Amino acid sequence: MILSSAPLRRLLASWILLVAASGLSASDLKFTTPDSLQTEAQTLVTILEQAHYNRDSIHSGDYAQAIPDYMTALDGQHLFFLDSDRADFVGRYGKNVYYNVDYLGNLDSAYEIFYRYDERVTARIGWIFGELKKKFDFTGNDTFRVDRSKSPWASDGAEADELWRRRLKFEMLEELLNKKTLDEARDTVRKRYERMLKNVGETEGSELAETFLSSIAGLYDPHSTYFSADTYEDFGIQMKLELVGIGAMLGLEDDVCVVKEIVPGGPADLGRVLKPNDKIIAVAQGNAEPVEIIGMKLRKIVDQIRGAKGTVVRLIVQPSEATDSSVRKVVSITRDVVKLESARARAAVFQVPGVDGKPVPLGVVTLPAFYGPSEDGDTDSDRMSASADVAKLVAQLKQANIKGLVLDLRHNGGGYLSEAIELAGLFIHKGPVVQVKGYEGDVQIDSDKAESLCYEGPMAVLVDRFSASASEIVAGALKDYGRAVVIGDSSTHGKGTVQATFEMKRISRELQRSPAKTGAAKITIQKFYLPDGSSTQLKGVSSDIVLPSVDEFLPIGESDLPHALVWDKIKTSDFNGSPIDPKLLAVLQQDSASRQGRLDEFAYVRKYVEWFKGRQAEKLVSLNLEERRKQKADDDAFRKENKAERDRLAKEDYPFKEFRLGPPLPPKIAAPKPAPKDADAAKKGAPGDQGGDEGDVADLDEDSNADAYGKVDVSLRETLRVVEDAIELGNNHEYWASNHAPLTAVAKG
Repeated sequence: MILSSAPLRRLLASWILLVAASGLSASDLKFTTPDSLQTEAQTLVTILEQAHYNRDSIHSGDYAQAIPDYMTALDGQHLFFLDSDRADFVGRYGKNVYYNVDYLGNLDSAYEIFYRYDERVTARIGWIFGELKKKFDFTGNDTFRVDRSKSPWASDGAEADELWRRRLKFEMLEELLNKKTLDEARDTVRKRYERMLKNVGETEGSELAETFLSSIAGLYDPHSTYFSADTYEDFGIQMKLELVGIGAMLGLEDDVCVVKEIVPGGPADLGRVLKPNDKIIAVAQGNAEPVEIIGMKLRKIVDQIRGAKGTVVRLIVQPSEATDSSVRKVVSITRDVVKLESARARAAVFQVPGVDGKPVPLGVVTLPAFYGPSEDGDTDSDRMSASADVAKLVAQLKQANIKGLVLDLRHNGGGYLSEAIELAGLFIHKGPVVQVKGYEGDVQIDSDKAESLCYEGPMAVLVDRFSASASEIVAGALKDYGRAVVIGDSSTHGKGTVQATFEMKRISRELQRSPAKTGAAKITIQKFYLPDGSSTQLKGVSSDIVLPSVDEFLPIGESDLPHALVWDKIKTSDFNGSPIDPKLLAVLQQDSASRQGRLDEFAYVRKYVEWFKGRQAEKLVSLNLEERRKQKADDDAFRKENKAERDRLAKEDYPFKEFRLGPPLPPKIAAPKPAPKDADAAKKGAPGDQGGDEGDVADLDEDSNADAYGKVDVSLRETLRVVEDAIELGNNHEYWASNHAPLTAVAKG
């Protein structure tokens, strides 16, 4: 039975100021572990030890790391616990984590750690309420480290108090910079912590068990996790649920709602205004006032964002690439059912100037995901296949007499492995595409078996740090075969692992006899390798030609995840291909480097990247209001100048004709610009305005998302030029390899 003191905590929230000095904590909040959950905990360890790919690398002593990892899961920014708490818990529980979970199914340590967290939060929020009544000095030289995820916990209470004084001043400044009065800022911050106090008081034992057991699974690799019974039930219907609403996968990071993934074809994808890693700060229904959601539970956030089809939800968002955490923009999205047709591959023919100045028709196929036939028998889905759609589009492009082709896999997070194999087979004669290795060392080689090719001409694959899994398999295979030059960010994402879901009730006979609902475990069981034997794990697929991008300075790759599996290499498969001739590649790289050095569009990108790098390097944020206002004004001026340059460069975009298999995209939904509070505010253009140039903060590397084929897509422009270079080099037999022109298919046999 699981007990909670939520009603008492709601009462405490209203009068905690009166008793904060007494150090009141919810000492009566107690949890126990049901028998079925004890069995699930034991079963999880069994699955990890018997099925996980990395099982030999994790030993019983390593389970001690689950204690600080679990503490971090509760307190991600290391604000509430003290370092003495960490030492205490590691000393008390670290040595016995494995024994307690595997032999006893004992989760008491998770509850005990939470009780301490509950005490720290309750006491700290009481302290916060008192501090909010005091005057704030925004004129000094104080600074605050915004990202404390890798910082140590405060050593004692005095250090924690000083940390929190700066934290509160930082939060107040964020609100002031968004044009709130001092009283409004106090009210916003106070409500934020009232909500946090309420959420902590409503914590359930099953949530803690899920977090603790996921911390154990995460020791093996970052993609392994435990689902509680409720979460697994949600997971089972997730694909249907995500088809209604805005079409975005959400998660919580340090009490802030973060966009984890944009569902291809959903309203958020079609509107082109919400992006992965954006932080949602507040939600408004239609024209109603926004409700801040910081500190709110994810299920409640999802309930606010979902709604009836055709209704409008407004999201107050901190853009993922905003270098100033006070930057906000308004994103308006009309809720709808995800239109799978709109998520399909699309294509275009671009007219690119050749060496003689005459336009050369080059094709582009953009693939948002590796979708395939539905497993539930839905007839509409059964007719759609990524590989079949790409084949149809390429056929149309060939009828338009294209001379070369770009396969755009940017922001493609993967999908069906079978579709990746089929798609790669459109461009290579039959042979190995991917190798899959299990724990025992057994290697399965998945090959394309099709005799005919869809396209044999010169090719390039355009990638970024968001290109993952199946995208990496296709890019890597075409690179191994020397079939395409890979262009974009220095490397792709680096997810080279395969997961399987194990339902606890199917594993444990004891659970099969239990009437209780049970959870599941998602476990990594295999790794991907390219035809040449290189793993796509961690390192991803490296680009032959690297283009400047802010992605390089964002923590968005597999290597940024804790406990990520290592890169390795296995025996090469027997495939009829070889990488691009180094002599040819050197010429393509040199020509691209020359353009990157002289063209205005690259100066435009580099200028933004350097500005972004500078802001990212500023780990400490000033708590001086005037300094922050000046910096914000400077940033606004920079963005305004950048937008003007972008508009100028847009006039040089190559003309194109689009080809689509599904219906045309709906009109872009423009975010409303709130009217200024008064004429003076309008004249000043006060920092923090939610309209105006704030929305241009992420214009550079996301321009391909602005429309079907957007303005000033520098990466796509250069990729088209590289393909045109390869076509020209094909006229010189010096650059031919295996008796065929550069980047073309090897003759059969």
